[in-house]
Amino acid sequence: MSPMNDATGTAAPAACTAPRPSLPPGHVTLVGAGPGDPDLLTRKAHRMLQNASLVLYDHLVGPAVLDCIAPSAERIYVGKESSRHTLPQEEIIALMVRLARSGRSLVRLKGGDGYIFGRGGEEVQALAQAGIPFDVVPGITAAQGAGASMGIPLTHRDHACTLVFATGHLREDRTVGLDWELLARPRQTVVIYMGVGALPAICSQLIAHGLPADTPAAVVENATLPHERCLAATLATLPALAVAEKVQPPALIMVGQVVQLHGVLCAQTPVARAAAAPEAQPASAPQPASALRPEMTTA
Repeated sequence: MSPMNDATGTAAPAACTAPRPSLPPGHVTLVGAGPGDPDLLTRKAHRMLQNASLVLYDHLVGPAVLDCIAPSAERIYVGKESSRHTLPQEEIIALMVRLARSGRSLVRLKGGDGYIFGRGGEEVQALAQAGIPFDVVPGITAAQGAGASMGIPLTHRDHACTLVFATGHLREDRTVGLDWELLARPRQTVVIYMGVGALPAICSQLIAHGLPADTPAAVVENATLPHERCLAATLATLPALAVAEKVQPPALIMVGQVVQLHGVLCAQTPVARAAAAPEAQPASAPQPASALRPEMTTA
């Protein structure tokens, strides 16, 4: 029976529950963490981390950068390594959208620059399609960090007037699908991300498509971190050197005449000069050539 209105004796209108207004979506900030050295974070990136309440971060974001996050912030690891993904990319995107739709703002923290082989473009495209506001804070990409740290200028008037970035992921059939004719052009620098597993194929294809076998080439491992190292060689000799030195990701492949400047420029960096100082190398304990810089090897 319907409740009665005491004043008129008529049936009171049934009580209705107004729908709750939906929360406005949270804001997502895609932040590039740089190549690893926390001193290479941009001021804006550092500020975003200090003010964050929730951070989704990748595998390539190192502990020193994570230390810049506000202690009170919630952290969610969504890292991906070769063949080992904590979450597939589609689930990472779904998680970001779900959190933002619940009203939570968050920082999506990626190594290097999110728009350079970091799948940041895919993520913000999904945010845009979902109507979620976002902004992007660029980071120093790994190639820039490696070049500066290891004395390999990415461009040089005498050696390289073109700079090409490529990704060296192996396909399921163990091949690398790249535009080899483009990559094998002279007077350019080629930097290949995520290509260590395909290094022999990459070097052989570059030679097959016209680059001389003695073209300078290098692998830079853990660029800008204390344990960084550079193996400088040629296209013909680099694969065997990388195997002998047990190179592991994260590492970049750098190809071009600019690589030959590594030995000259790297030797003049503060770290190398300190390592080469007399007090650092007693006469009674000869140092290997690689001691000119931590883990620097030239073939």
